[in-house]
This record gives sequence, structure tokens and C-alpha cells, in this order.
Amino acid sequence: MKKRLLCIILLFGSLFAAVAVLSVLVGAAPISPCKILWGLVRGWYGGVPLIAPHEKTILLSIRVPRIILAATVGAALSLSGVVFQAILRNPLAEPFILGMSGGAAVGAIAGILIGFGTSSVAIPTLAFSGAFMAVAIVFVTGRRAERFDATTMLLAGVVVNAFCSAIIMFLISLSGSAGLRGITFWLMGNLGSAAGGEIALALLVLAVCAGVVFALARPLNLIVAGEETAMHLGIDVERTKIILFTATSLMTAVAVSYAGIIGFVGLVIPHMTRMLLGSDHRIVLPASLFFGAAFLVAADTVARIAVPHAELPVGVITAFIGAPFFVYLLRTKVR
Repeated sequence: MKKRLLCIILLFGSLFAAVAVLSVLVGAAPISPCKILWGLVRGWYGGVPLIAPHEKTILLSIRVPRIILAATVGAALSLSGVVFQAILRNPLAEPFILGMSGGAAVGAIAGILIGFGTSSVAIPTLAFSGAFMAVAIVFVTGRRAERFDATTMLLAGVVVNAFCSAIIMFLISLSGSAGLRGITFWLMGNLGSAAGGEIALALLVLAVCAGVVFALARPLNLIVAGEETAMHLGIDVERTKIILFTATSLMTAVAVSYAGIIGFVGLVIPHMTRMLLGSDHRIVLPASLFFGAAFLVAADTVARIAVPHAELPVGVITAFIGAPFFVYLLRTKVR
């Protein structure tokens, strides 16, 4: 088991590293990998680096922070998708099913209209608050007799998202043309405002929450196999669910707060990982972390270069990939 896990981590970690390196090199201003390597060697031995100042700025101030944020958000959404699909026992569940996207969008759009600006620290704060308020409503609604009812939580998430969508449409109708572009980009996912403090906080939250989720991989396997069986084997099912819901909700809320609404990552990646590796969450969780990170970095790279002299929201790319996959799941998984 440990040998297989190590091989899986190395394989998917290598995939992520390859995608990240490719993403660094391509863009509106392509940079030669040989030039970067030779420049690093010359700089290491005291020579004059061959990398021009503007290329250094592009690499260190724009592309690398953006790749790190994309990887963090992709990993967080993928891990959350794995947990939600397992606990709710619904193959179509993803992080946004519990109303997080709607709540976060309401908070962020309200901040944009107030005038904080898309790069202000107030926007992630308001989005984070909105996401957690939505999750709290879903949790309270879905708790029955000291237990979480999966069906009720799913329905509550749909209702919360619908209500938040109505509020969003109302807020957009009040906005002027100046704020409309920022709102639209945030709604479709925007990784262009990556900053050092935001990235550090997102990485910290991902590391802590991912560690909690990984530690509960075996209990999650038992819960999926049957809650009665898990209880007989000494697993506190409801306590485990609360911990997993809290960790995944925190990861998703932070991801949405900093990157906007990026759909389908939490739906597509868990299913693709299970198709390749099976259903053992001790394997699926770490593989999904690296696979989700690589997927969103690749999607963001395509969003940067797909249209000359323009940039697409990354959510457009993930929707182009995820929507057909969603239809496939509807036809094959739901009967």
C-alpha cells in the first residue's frame, strides 16, 4: 500500500510539475527554457544573467504567483469534491453544491459595488463571510436528530444557491458599466490578482485542511462502505462528517474568496481520479490534490493564451471541459 501510494504521488506530482513548468514558459511573452536555465547558471556563478529585467518581472511577479494560486485553488476544490461526493453519496456533488459559490458571490459583488475594487483585501473577506454564512444555513437545515441528512443538505444547497443567484442578479442590475466587468470576471473565475499574502494564507489553509482530510481517509472509506459498518468498527460517523465538512468548507471558501467561482473542478477531477485508481480514498485524495492542481494550472494557461491580446476567465475553460463531462455522468451514473 505504501509503495503504491508513493508511486501515485510521484506520478501525479511529476504531472503537476511538468504542467507548471510549461505554464511558466508560455504566454503573451514566451520565454525560452534554455535562456532561463543558462541565466540561472550564470547568476549562480556571479555572471550577468541573460534574463532581461522585464522577463524577470513577468516570471517572478506575475506567472509564478498565478501558478501557485491556481494550483492551490485546484487542489482545494478537488479534495473538497472527493469528500462531498463520498459523504453525500451523490456522484454529481461538488463543492458548490452546498451553496458556497452563491454566498461567496453575493459577498464579493457587494464589496465591488461598494467600491473596494477587485484587488482589495475586503473582497476576499466579504466572499469568505458569504460562503460560510451559506454553509451554516445548509448545515443547520440538513441536521436531523443529531445527524446530517444528505438529501436535505443537497436540497438546501440548491435552494441557497437559487436565492443567492436572485440577489446577484439584483446587485448586477444596480451596477454601472464600470463595475460590471469586474463582477463578470469574478463570477467566471479570475486568478490574475494573485498576491503574496493571499497565496501564503491559501497555502496555509490548504496544508492544514488537507492534512486533516488525509488523516481521515480510512474512516471515510468505512463511511462510504456503510455507516452502520463504520459505527460497529468504532468510527464516530457524525463527528467524522462534521470534521470533514468543516475542513472542506474552509478550503472551498478560501479558494472561492481569492479566485472567484470556478466550476466543475470539484466534479471532474474526483471522477477521473477514481476511474484511473479505484475508490480507496487513501490513494484518491493525494492523487486528486496533484491532479486538480495540474488541471487548473493547465486551464488557466489556456485562458491566458487562447485569445490574442485578451484573457478569458478560467471558469470559461473549466466549463467547456466540465459541462460535457457532467452530461456524461448524468447518462451513465444517474438512473
